[in-house]
Amino acid sequence: MPDLFAYTDGACSGNPGPGGWGVLLLAREGGAVVKERTLQGGEADTTNNRMELMAAISALEALNKPSDLTIITDSAYVKNGVTEWIHGWKRKNWRTAGGSPVKNVDLWQRLDAAQSRHSVTWKWIKGHAGHAENERADELARAGMAPFKPKSGSPKSDGAA
Repeated sequence: MPDLFAYTDGACSGNPGPGGWGVLLLAREGGAVVKERTLQGGEADTTNNRMELMAAISALEALNKPSDLTIITDSAYVKNGVTEWIHGWKRKNWRTAGGSPVKNVDLWQRLDAAQSRHSVTWKWIKGHAGHAENERADELARAGMAPFKPKSGSPKSDGAA
């Protein structure tokens, strides 16, 4: 059975602003890639953190059956949130240690539900450091953002079309 890896990334032009997310899913056997799938998407008005979360959510939701996989992200926010902070947030009814509501709670809850079907190992890597798969995920995120970015020389789109 192949090992499954999801390289995820989010991008935003302005924060908030148009954003995109990308996922590179790889199945490997003996180190060799035996299957590859890419995913991407975006939104007109979002934040980088929301796009990082959407990449991880999309990777998990794209899997048709419960799977063992490793998600590699360059977002410390996502990695720390899902492996450390989320447990306290859930105990405190989605409140931070200081008592304020958790930001992006809708996506954290969706990520929590999506990962509950799978056995996930979370890994953080430094972004924009020449890691080929992370660079591919970044390219996918930028491509996902592209339809939502205003054309060069035109005023910022309000998303209404």
